[in-house]
Amino acid sequence: MAFVFTRFVETGRVAKCAVGKYKGRLVAIVNIIDQNRVLIDGPLSGVPRQQYPVNHLHLTKFRVKFPYTAKTKVVRKALEAFNVKEKFAETRWQERAKAKSKRCNLSDFDRFKLRLARAERNRIVSAEYKKLKKTVVNNGMLFGKPVKGTKPLPKRRNPIPKKDAKKKRVRKTKKPAPAKK
Repeated sequence: MAFVFTRFVETGRVAKCAVGKYKGRLVAIVNIIDQNRVLIDGPLSGVPRQQYPVNHLHLTKFRVKFPYTAKTKVVRKALEAFNVKEKFAETRWQERAKAKSKRCNLSDFDRFKLRLARAERNRIVSAEYKKLKKTVVNNGMLFGKPVKGTKPLPKRRNPIPKKDAKKKRVRKTKKPAPAKK
């Protein structure tokens, strides 16, 4: 299966600012200045119209239809009609961003409670794992040799060919160098 690239830098593409004062805000590409810079506008997120480096943008899968180099009023109307904020809020991207900001804003006490909760979870998981492993070891299924009375392992489709024990490798010896005169 071939991967087809679909997120192009184009007029109407919704992007997320990755660097600077407006980091994390949604904007729309209004015009392409050159291969490194674009003109962006974010009337719903409070980003004024400005030129912005392409490599400082994260392109989303959303594209809004509005005319080339449209005014801010037209861009706002198109973004509101498209419900960009609601659609972006439903993506996994937004969920991860919320989780990341929540982790960054934890207090010392919250980090302590999290550590205790993880330890408790790990205790429960490892106890269950040990129970399962014990039953597998007792059955003999761990090493592929079931105990009498248990269900046997399925046979291999392609059995591994056994090497011939009769064939011996012939060791090649180096020829002595000719004597110099």
